[in-house]
Amino acid sequence: MALTPFDFSAPIRTERLVLRPMTLEDVDAVHSYQSLPEVAEYQLFEPRSREAVLEKVTGFASALRLESDGDYLQVAVEESGRLIGDVYFAIKSVDNLCGEIGWTFHPDAQGRGFATEAARAMLELGFGLGLHRVVAELDPRNAASVALCLRLGMRHEAHFVEDMMFKGSWADTGVYALLAREWAAR
Repeated sequence: MALTPFDFSAPIRTERLVLRPMTLEDVDAVHSYQSLPEVAEYQLFEPRSREAVLEKVTGFASALRLESDGDYLQVAVEESGRLIGDVYFAIKSVDNLCGEIGWTFHPDAQGRGFATEAARAMLELGFGLGLHRVVAELDPRNAASVALCLRLGMRHEAHFVEDMMFKGSWADTGVYALLAREWAAR
């Protein structure tokens, strides 16, 4: 089996959302949530300055192809024309047909099912490209992300205790995963 390469050239539309490539025009919107302590709390980054967001979005805007190990998309998620968050989707291993998913949303957009809708669209894309498995690695203290994994049908596969230095102290990692056959059977 092989992975079908994907070029992110056209938006993905769901019932309420538009998922599209990031552009430099998104810097202020992304900064509006990535600069918040409550958003950065469980992320690998501290609240970001506008300059740091500009640097990140510049990279995100050029990441438009899924084909090889490490390729990723950082997808802008819009609701009613407003950027409300982003979804990360990466190829972890072409040989093992494994992908990885993650998400970050503005607090104003949380609790309304937008992250679930966007993540489902990205899982549909990934499994449609021929992936066998998609994982999410997260801080298990992030109850909202754990709940999202479970809503997506992901299974809790691992809990690594104090496996990484995170913002000055040891932290755990939770691993959730979903197989293509499980996705197809939902």
